Amino acid sequence: MIKSMAVIKTSTDDTRLLARLMRAEAEGEGELGMLMVGNVGVNRVLGECLDFRNIRSIPQMVYQSPGGFEATQKGYFYQRARESEIRLANRVIGGERQHPASNALWFFRPAGGCPATWYNQANSGRFKAHCFFIPTREDCPSVY
Repeated sequence: MIKSMAVIKTSTDDTRLLARLMRAEAEGEGELGMLMVGNVGVNRVLGECLDFRNIRSIPQMVYQSPGGFEATQKGYFYQRARESEIRLANRVIGGERQHPASNALWFFRPAGGCPATWYNQANSGRFKAHCFFIPTREDCPSVY
């Protein structure tokens, strides 16, 4: 297997933290759903734009408030990362991207269908219960 170069700087602890976030936000959506949450997290670290201008590390991204993830803000960010989630986190840190989260900076779980836009960001698609939203290339070129 060819190991790709990391697209963001991480440590073992950072990787475990991202894996915990992926599990907390999308465990019920399976491996692909967790990879997509990881894509959003990595994109926020890469972003240098919009709400993520000062987010330069995985811990900053995971614990960002306001504007961060529900798991860390609403109390369901308590389970440890298992080896399976750590492997998934390493894949997204290595640059693997999954559509519709490839360039997404946001996702949420609506009661109904996905809106075409969310806070002026375009919907890039849905996976199971989550809708994903992308910035324009002009607003955030570093996630493309």
